[in-house]
Amino acid sequence: MQSLWMLVASFLFSIMGVCVKLAGDYYSTAEIVLCRGLVGVTVISALVWVRGGTFRTPFPRDHLIRGGIGVISLWMWFYSFSLLPVATATTLNYMSSIWIAAMLFAAGWWQGNKKFEWGLAGTVLLSFIGVALLMRPSLNSEQLLGGAIALFSGVLSALVYLQVRKLGLLGEPEYRVVFYFSLTGVVAGLAGNMFSGHMPLLHAHTPTGAFLVITIGLTATLAQIAMTRAYRLGNTLVTANLQYTGIVFSSLFGVVIWSDAPGWVGWTGMAIILASGILATYHNQRSSQNTAKNVPKVDPIATEV
Repeated sequence: MQSLWMLVASFLFSIMGVCVKLAGDYYSTAEIVLCRGLVGVTVISALVWVRGGTFRTPFPRDHLIRGGIGVISLWMWFYSFSLLPVATATTLNYMSSIWIAAMLFAAGWWQGNKKFEWGLAGTVLLSFIGVALLMRPSLNSEQLLGGAIALFSGVLSALVYLQVRKLGLLGEPEYRVVFYFSLTGVVAGLAGNMFSGHMPLLHAHTPTGAFLVITIGLTATLAQIAMTRAYRLGNTLVTANLQYTGIVFSSLFGVVIWSDAPGWVGWTGMAIILASGILATYHNQRSSQNTAKNVPKVDPIATEV
């Protein structure tokens, strides 16, 4: 199920990305971040009111870390778009999956755990090669600052995903994790608008613009819930690898909406990403089956005696 949840999240994030690109003609980045958070807070509050639940959490510090780092990463990524080509900024940010593998390896080494899933880490690297072929990023000497910002946004994203998994393992429900992140986004959006000297949303609106920002909020909220569940339920490296499918979905939307054909190199990159995701899922399932076979069976009679 973790594969399905991450694929759903990637698909929804790709729709959100398309809407963000289109909404840029109607709203500023700070307004888009604000609306994304407002819709998320509203939707989850309504669900909690209807189905029951509570926003009281025993882990406020972990939510603050997740929300703060997540918003900083998002702002840095958006800002890098003004300094870099979209393909370069996206590729550097999507190195987050490689950073996750590196962080897990470093944590295991520090704790003296010699067992590391090199096979799954290899599939993550293979997917990134596919991303590089698909996006074909470029970077010159005048874009080093933008490259550093986009790269660091990927490092922060990796920390966010690991924090999301931690909250899931602590037993924190998905709706609460997404609610506090959305609330952080509202605060950040308001702060961004105040810093720029503009009152948010106090201008003329169009049905198209309103539809786009509402869709951004809805898809982002549902995608965050699906992603949080994927990281909570499954193997971290498999989930991180399947995250790359979002670029495939986004590229296909680019073909349909903007007739932006990727060429044979790009199609090859897509095939590598998809093949790597299938390979990672198969490798994880096989490892789980082998682990289950090696677990010794307990004689219920002997146990009872």
